[in-house]
Amino acid sequence: MQAKETKLQDIIEGTKQYVIPLFQRTYSWTTKEWEVLWKDLVELCEMENPRTHFIGSIVNMPTVSVPEGVAKYLLIDGQQRLTTIFILLILLRNKARENQNMRFADEINNTLLVNQYKDGIDYYKLMPTQVDRETYQNLITGNPNESENQLTRAYTFFEKKLKQIEIEPEKLKKVITSYFSIVSIVLDVDDNPYLVFESLNAKGRPLTQADLIRNFFFMRIHIDNQEDVYKSFWLPMQTALNEDLTEFIRHYLMKDGNIIKQGDVYYALKDNVSTTNATDYLKKLKEFSIFYHRFKYPEFEQEPELQRMFRRLNRIEVTTAYPLLLNFYSNYNEGKIDKNGFVTILKTLENYLIRRFVCNIATNQLNKIFPTVYPLIQSKYSDNIIEGFKTILQGKGYPKDNEFFLRFREAKFYGGGDRVVKTKLILETIEGSFNHKEAVSFENLTVEHVMPQTLSEWWQGHLGEDWDETHELYLHTIGNLTLTAYNSELSNDDFPIKKQTLNESHLEINKYFANTPTWSRTEIEYRAENLAKKALEIWPYFGQENSSPTDIQEVTGTTPIGLKILGQNFDVKTWRDVMEQTLNVVADLEPEKFEIIAHNFPRYVGKDKNKFRAIRQLQNDYFIEVNLSAQSIQRLCYQAMETIELTSDEWEVLVQ
Repeated sequence: MQAKETKLQDIIEGTKQYVIPLFQRTYSWTTKEWEVLWKDLVELCEMENPRTHFIGSIVNMPTVSVPEGVAKYLLIDGQQRLTTIFILLILLRNKARENQNMRFADEINNTLLVNQYKDGIDYYKLMPTQVDRETYQNLITGNPNESENQLTRAYTFFEKKLKQIEIEPEKLKKVITSYFSIVSIVLDVDDNPYLVFESLNAKGRPLTQADLIRNFFFMRIHIDNQEDVYKSFWLPMQTALNEDLTEFIRHYLMKDGNIIKQGDVYYALKDNVSTTNATDYLKKLKEFSIFYHRFKYPEFEQEPELQRMFRRLNRIEVTTAYPLLLNFYSNYNEGKIDKNGFVTILKTLENYLIRRFVCNIATNQLNKIFPTVYPLIQSKYSDNIIEGFKTILQGKGYPKDNEFFLRFREAKFYGGGDRVVKTKLILETIEGSFNHKEAVSFENLTVEHVMPQTLSEWWQGHLGEDWDETHELYLHTIGNLTLTAYNSELSNDDFPIKKQTLNESHLEINKYFANTPTWSRTEIEYRAENLAKKALEIWPYFGQENSSPTDIQEVTGTTPIGLKILGQNFDVKTWRDVMEQTLNVVADLEPEKFEIIAHNFPRYVGKDKNKFRAIRQLQNDYFIEVNLSAQSIQRLCYQAMETIELTSDEWEVLVQ
């Protein structure tokens, strides 16, 4: 590394070119920086004997270029100030031409701006990044295009400033070239320019992983090939995926079974890319980025059935499966599986995710499950990818029919986050299973509670003595939910009024209410069971060792013998013990989540013991209602755990 202080003219003059590497950002100086530079420039011009003014440093590195080309230097640091200086010089040249001072204009142009006797890209002394290149070249050639970017804004800013002062252009040029001092640091070919760039910019906005990755690739591609490679492979990915680019690369790196944390993408990629394979690796990345783009934005998928499945999967948060789907799309693209086979795989994935959602199985393991699936398929089931996929998923937390049927009836479907999105998809799918002759549009439909979220006096009387218990335990279950375009109109209307509106609906799931005279706990349970049977038909078990819905062990008449919650095991003898111990543990380990339960289930948890029929006191001095059936306690605990986002892995009761 060599460093020396020099005048700006010494840096620019001569047949040479400064190339801003691809890992640098586009020109981004704004009025704030322009004002400072202009103020310094004017002050120096107004002095009789201008002092030398230090404007910073530039770090560059000589590159290997073709023999007949100009000497090229990678501009590792200093691109913003040097680009701004070139814009100022272009402005001075143009003003000289307007004033017919052609000798002065030619001096600036031929000694400071261009390599007069070179052609093509070698003509320009500065070569910005691809995004800025066309605009800059148009400024140099005097043919600025109409589109505005930061380079043209800088030109306009200084043009306005120049009109406001009475300083000879020759003096401005002399100050710029002879009194602006700069430290020039020239790296050796063995130095790592990225490391220098990173350290020099540590105090500024940190580089994104996409910045690091782009740099890593193009420092391993010959400078004479960089532009073609950039335009062919990197730019299409960057344009299509934008903020998703780093996450795509992470998922690409995970497709062979690796688990890559979000902060480790750059370091994981470094182990895969070298000087010999950088271009080929980028080419493969670009190919897979097209698949990824279609997952994220299904409207770009040409096959209607695939597009439909991508849309459905995106509604149930399928991003953790993207590494796996990249492999499957590659198989489809290469003809290893046909379109119908790919659709079957996508439906299998949806089936797996829907069943796990309904059964409240933790999602935090999916990012570790999915990357491992394809390597297993390759090693054991390469002759039958589809069946291999089903077999592997069956052993990775895939609920059997008895569990799915039970939880479908009793789970809390409606809630915050993405629960309502998934619930709407489930209801839409049930409606679609009736095979309408004309397609049903679900776009303007929302999820509606038949028994409303706020009960009027009519509803309280209609539901009977235990109206508050029915309301808390059954409000958000599937049996009480439907689809309608009249959600706001229906609100908390009495059931006969709601029934009349629902009967006018074109949806099959709403025609159900035509022959239902009342709407209480019994009717909600009965409809939930019918919908659960329908769900078993839509998302059938795809494994070999299934159970039957009739195998459900009803909790009525059972005796709990153990409780597992948040990694702790407890002895329990009654369902009342289960409820008490569950809420005590939540109150102790997750007090904020306990408050959520108390807020959402005031019929069962509260500080006023007088509002309960039979009570137990918790360790935090709250009281709970325990005059409940075993089934009601189980349902309450299920829904309470779902409310605070505890999964079936974190709450389990053993019974005999």
